[in-house]
Amino acid sequence: MATDSSAAPFQKIQIQREDTTFDAYVVGKENAPGIVVLQEWWGVDYEIKNHAIHISQLGGGYRALIPDLYRGKVALDVAEAQHLMEGLDWQGAVKDIQASVKWLKSNGSPKVGVTGYCMGGALSIASGVLVPEVDAVVAFYGTPSSELADPSKAKALKRKKGMGLTDENQEAVDLAWSRFSAWMGRFLGSA
Repeated sequence: MATDSSAAPFQKIQIQREDTTFDAYVVGKENAPGIVVLQEWWGVDYEIKNHAIHISQLGGGYRALIPDLYRGKVALDVAEAQHLMEGLDWQGAVKDIQASVKWLKSNGSPKVGVTGYCMGGALSIASGVLVPEVDAVVAFYGTPSSELADPSKAKALKRKKGMGLTDENQEAVDLAWSRFSAWMGRFLGSA
């Protein structure tokens, strides 16, 4: 992906939920359908910011929001990433996602989807089950534990397996983004 997130027009915001506040990063068109973009186990790093920028530019445009589930921490190696993920309050992360969805809807996004990768994919599926305000979900990979959420209980469950994302195969990557864009466009519309 050629986008440079260091120069990206991210707006850093703070979102309040219950008795806590967390940072989030927003990019894209105001009043466009929103997509909450969930991090891998690394945290909010260069890669997830690039994904959010790319997502914001798909179709007619989206407003992408990345909630900082690790509260500013970013892993530098596998051991640290595993430690951060194991220390994550998964129920709290779902509440952060719900607050992020509500923030997008209260700030102009008529519909909001959720997507994620690895840990974020598992949380995407969980949000499809536990967050009634979510209008669409695409999980690139990752499955929640049965204690967190049973995917079969997602409202209006519609599945499309095999998005085709393979890092080594650009054709498969392009196909995955095309299918992602079509899926979100179908359920969220586009600006």
